[in-house]
Amino acid sequence: MDRINRICTDSRFVRELEHIREDEKDRKFCRHGIEHLLDVARLMYIEALEAGEDAPRDLIYAAALLHDIGRHAQYTKGIPHETAGADLAREILAGCGYSPEETDIVCEAILGHRSSSDERTALGRRLYKADKMSRLCFACEARSECNWPEEKMNLEVGV
Repeated sequence: MDRINRICTDSRFVRELEHIREDEKDRKFCRHGIEHLLDVARLMYIEALEAGEDAPRDLIYAAALLHDIGRHAQYTKGIPHETAGADLAREILAGCGYSPEETDIVCEAILGHRSSSDERTALGRRLYKADKMSRLCFACEARSECNWPEEKMNLEVGV
C-alpha cells in the first residue's frame, strides 16, 4: 500500500481535497472528501474479493481515491470532474510509482465512473457501482431536496 499512501500525501491530492472541502462546506448533500473516497475504495475491494477475483488493490484504491479529485475544477471552471480528475490523476500517479499502463487503467475508470454505459472497463463498472453504494441516501436528511433520480439513489444497505 506504499503507492496508495504516496497518493494520500501527494501535495496536489491534498491541495485538491482542501479546495473541494472548502467548495462543499455549505453543501447539505453528499460531499466528496476523504471519507467518501475511502468508502468507495473499500466497497470496490470487498466486491472484488467476494467475486473471487485477484483484485489489484493498488489500482482499486488509486481509482477510488482519485475519482472525484477534479471536483474543484468542475465547481470553478465548469470542466466535468471526471475529465479534470483524469488529467490530475495522470500527474499524481506518475509521481507515485504507477506505470503508464496502470495509469491508463485508472484514468479510464475515472473517465467512466459517471456513466452507466456497458462500455466502461471492469474497474470503471466497479467504481460506478461503489460510488453509488457509498451514498447513504436511505438515511439522508436532505433526500427530499436531492436532484438525483430515485433509481440512482442508494436506498438500502448492501455491498
